[in-house]
Amino acid sequence: QVQLVESGGGLVQAGGSLRLSCAASGRTSSSYATGWFRQAPGKEREFVAAISWSGGSRNYADSVKGRFTISRDNAKNTVYLQMNSLKPEDTAVYYCAATYRATMPPPYWQYDYWGQGTQVTVSS
Repeated sequence: QVQLVESGGGLVQAGGSLRLSCAASGRTSSSYATGWFRQAPGKEREFVAAISWSGGSRNYADSVKGRFTISRDNAKNTVYLQMNSLKPEDTAVYYCAATYRATMPPPYWQYDYWGQGTQVTVSS
């Protein structure tokens, strides 16, 4: 199976930037799509962004469009989420997920593997 590990979270002031990384390891024998989700305390997990294996297809939630950029480096088995112009409402635990399904963007139920999450806190 595929193991996913997120990193890059932390504390940042509003207007600042962070870059999250999602490193994949294990049996990555086939191409896979990757998504980012986030969950704030007391709220449902929500979609943030997704990217196809080739990087040719990218999707963003309306709340982050224009501020966040998803990318990947398959030679490093790593997907990135560049987060700019951060707002306090971006505070959440951020999770990456992967799926071998072809649908883009993959619906929540379609993801096969999930990381443990990384905390992002944006102060006022």
